[in-house]
Amino acid sequence: MSGLTHIDETGRARMVDVSDKAVTTREAVAEGFVRMTSETLALAVSGEGKKGDVRAVAEIAGVMAAKRTSDLIPMCHPLAISKVEVRVEPGDGGLAVTARVKTTGQTGVEMEALTAVSVACLTLYDMLKAAEKGMVIEAVRLVSKTGGKSGDWVA
Repeated sequence: MSGLTHIDETGRARMVDVSDKAVTTREAVAEGFVRMTSETLALAVSGEGKKGDVRAVAEIAGVMAAKRTSDLIPMCHPLAISKVEVRVEPGDGGLAVTARVKTTGQTGVEMEALTAVSVACLTLYDMLKAAEKGMVIEAVRLVSKTGGKSGDWVA
């Protein structure tokens, strides 16, 4: 009907059957950014916020989120993830978040990487909102993916 893999020929939502897909090593990288004032950024980088080291907490939250993606996104397959790495680094005007997720399986980990970044960004907001409520989460996107039938892709 639509050419979308999660919609069947009658227009109903469905989980894609991956049982006939080849098992390959698959990796995805996603990124996002939390824009904030220089004062809030300094607080985040110092590790002296009232809630502790906000970057470390956000990195852990991102890892946890990647592992729970299939609980949050209805048509995602539960995956045996072999690696999740989330990094929060200071950038120009805020904090940059990057997630790298890897598995060996029959479907990719793009959604897991995007979920990790999204939840890490939300965690940063939560941890820093007492200092600044006007922060903006932006530019959450897939940067690259490798493996699978469709091959490699880079933004």
